Amino acid sequence: MKTLQLKIKSKTDKLYFVRDFVSDAARNFGFDEEAVSKIALAVDEACTNIIKHSYNYAPNKELDVRIITNEKVFEVVITHQGKLFDPSAIHAPNMQEYLSSYRRGGLGMHLMKLLMDKVDYKILPNQTCEVHLVKLITKKNEN
Repeated sequence: MKTLQLKIKSKTDKLYFVRDFVSDAARNFGFDEEAVSKIALAVDEACTNIIKHSYNYAPNKELDVRIITNEKVFEVVITHQGKLFDPSAIHAPNMQEYLSSYRRGGLGMHLMKLLMDKVDYKILPNQTCEVHLVKLITKKNEN
């Protein structure tokens, strides 16, 4: 098992560090460019949601991004100490209704679940939250 780690301040202008960090790690793990883009987008969406909703754009907070890999699993764990989130409160959107009402936003969870193989939220005893985004490598992606 291998672990990489990056900490950033909770500012959206710092997200390019996360995208580069995750993209480089995913590429090195063996994913093709399409999978790298999907992983980076899912992680970016998760971090944006944390900054926007859990931290309410407070720029002095931190996000901890860890990448944990083994032979077949690429997992990104984003840890924060912002407002708690109940993922069961978010339901899959009715896309026809969504598009006809010209809404913006609100698709983050849906998007992350489409792009990744597993999305999980954990609340640790010290009120720390973790978002786990997992992508499995497939034979198609292997070199």
